[in-house]
Amino acid sequence: MKFAALLAAALAAAVPVSAAQVTVHSAAGEATVQAPPDRVAVYDIPALDTLQALGVPVGATVRQVYVDYLEPSRASAEMVGTLFEPDYEALHAYGPDLIIVGQRSTGLAGDLTRIGPVMDASFAPDAHLAQVLASFDRYAELFDRAPEAASLKDTLAARIDAARAAVTGAGSALIVMTNGPKISTFGPGSRFGWLHGELGLDPAVTDIADASHGEAISFEYIARADPDWLIVLDRTAAIGQTGQGARDVLDNDLVRGTRAWSAGQVVYLDPAAMYIAAGGHQATMRVLGQIIDAFE
Repeated sequence: MKFAALLAAALAAAVPVSAAQVTVHSAAGEATVQAPPDRVAVYDIPALDTLQALGVPVGATVRQVYVDYLEPSRASAEMVGTLFEPDYEALHAYGPDLIIVGQRSTGLAGDLTRIGPVMDASFAPDAHLAQVLASFDRYAELFDRAPEAASLKDTLAARIDAARAAVTGAGSALIVMTNGPKISTFGPGSRFGWLHGELGLDPAVTDIADASHGEAISFEYIARADPDWLIVLDRTAAIGQTGQGARDVLDNDLVRGTRAWSAGQVVYLDPAAMYIAAGGHQATMRVLGQIIDAFE
């Protein structure tokens, strides 16, 4: 079974086993969880994003969340390590009823199950928006937030429709990520491929290698692709590092000669929302809002 199918069918799929417990199925396996869980530890930024939007208290999370609007949730929670290195002692002392991992922390699931039940909230590249919408149903059941989840889901579905309408007939686009002076591109099958596959934005290039940080390219590559639109993500900004920004990196004769640059059709996406919190409700709303504003 494809991971995407597993996630769509089972991302936190909750099956009641008693009045106070549910069985949670996810990529981390099966776990029995108190419902709703009182003490939640989150090692996944998209999950933290959606739980905040749902009004679900998170009692423990990572030291650095990278996303400004998630700082209140981080500041009010106990610190239990990082996305890659949990503080097992602090987590054990917290005593979680549920531990949520995600794309960057999925490899920790096995060790974390020794402390508490684990749910993997990762999203697969294919059918990304469909998985985001499905996640509201799972969270609603697990955390008893059905009205809130339904409202958020409807709002997001409407924004997806608006974004699809905005990009219809807009021409071709190339998704580019800068990382300091380095640049890479992402195609339809990549982690950002939903911009093409689910929104309907025509790709300027289709044969792009599917890699975590994209296919390394040159400025000459961008010039040859000559897209109508450049969709840009600044990884350096996303992870809070200093260095050459995307606007400076791309400001050269080769890129300036493209149709996208000449027409002023270069869209700089919110780096934290697109790269760090991708799949969270608030992050997805932000990115779609930028797409709508740019293309309408």
